[in-house]
Amino acid sequence: MWADIIEIRNFYNSTLGLITQRLINRRIRNLWPDVTGLELLGIGYTTPYLDSFRHEAKHNISAMPAAQGVLHWPANGENLTSLVNETELPIADVSIDRILLVHALENSENIRPMMREVWRILASGGRLIVVAPNRRGLWASFDSTPFGRGSPYSMNQLSVVLEENMFIPHQKERALFIPPTNSKMALSFSAPVEEIGHYWFPAFAGVNIIESTK
Repeated sequence: MWADIIEIRNFYNSTLGLITQRLINRRIRNLWPDVTGLELLGIGYTTPYLDSFRHEAKHNISAMPAAQGVLHWPANGENLTSLVNETELPIADVSIDRILLVHALENSENIRPMMREVWRILASGGRLIVVAPNRRGLWASFDSTPFGRGSPYSMNQLSVVLEENMFIPHQKERALFIPPTNSKMALSFSAPVEEIGHYWFPAFAGVNIIESTK
């Protein structure tokens, strides 16, 4: 079941949400350090992460599923969001170089049709990043954040979903080792906690991140 878009927006406007955005975006940027001149599409609620690519990619579009809702983005400038049916994307075949799924896979009740649409529009050799809550992570147990909604996945389960839909898993990342709390004291240690967790306790990340190719 899709989370309400206002709820997600409010989360990302909070202190915890801003830190979440920074920590996940760092891992995404490790996978995609340069998208200059590429066609980039986000499906789900991806605007906190697309924002860093906005002046780099050739085109940068956010596709928001109808069951979730849609909001104008960016705040200043021409709208780059579109309300879509995630199983019938209004996008030409093999036309997108990079696709990012956040707050999408775990919420969709039509995983296979959605992933087949992603495969259809992704260019040959194109890359897909999926960010999904980790089944073993603390964040999946608390519905106070959008990562506590829907069905969480282990890294292995994510790989299986991708392989079943004709993608080849390539690189893996993990993020959100901090607890999902609004405590200022806890959040002040987010950077060192993230580094320690990433190095020593990868299985307990809040989210799993997989890049795959077509």
